[in-house]
Amino acid sequence: MLTGFISIGSNIDKETHVPSSLYALKKQFGRLVISSLYETEAVGFEGDDFHNLIVQFDSSLDAKSVVKLLRQIELDHGRTKDSRKYAARTLDLDLILLGDLIISDGRLQIPRDEIERYAFVLEPLAEIAPDLLHPISHKSYAQLWDEYDKSALKQKKLSTTFSI
Repeated sequence: MLTGFISIGSNIDKETHVPSSLYALKKQFGRLVISSLYETEAVGFEGDDFHNLIVQFDSSLDAKSVVKLLRQIELDHGRTKDSRKYAARTLDLDLILLGDLIISDGRLQIPRDEIERYAFVLEPLAEIAPDLLHPISHKSYAQLWDEYDKSALKQKKLSTTFSI
C-alpha cells in the first residue's frame, strides 16, 4: 500500500466538477485527505481562474493504473482526449507523488516537476503533507513552500471546504 497525491484543477464549471471528482476519487480509493481549495489565475493561456487542490490517498495500484483511472475520471467529467496542455478544462487530475517512487517513463513522471514549479500544486501539498520529503530533493514540502518565490503569486485560499 502506497500513499499518493493527486493535483486537481478545473476552470470550466468548477463548482460542479471539483466536488464530483472528489466523490469519484473517494469511490476508487476510500478515505481522502483534502487540502484547502485555491483560486489561481490560468497559467500559459487566457482563461477563467482555476480552482486547485491536492488530495492524498492510499492504494495498492501501480502508478500506470492510477494514471489510467484518473484519465477515465477526467473523460467522465467532459475532458476530451485531444485537449491541449495550456487550455481551459473541465477537470485535470495529475498523479504527482506515489510513495517515494521516482519514475521517468515517457509521459509518466513521478514526482511531477509541477510540485516545485507551481504554487497551485506546492502550497496545498505543503498544507496537507508539510513534513513529507520530496523523493529527489529530500526537502520537506513545508521547506519547499517557505523557499518558493511568492513575489508574483496570483492565488488565494478560498473558504470552501469539502467533507466527502
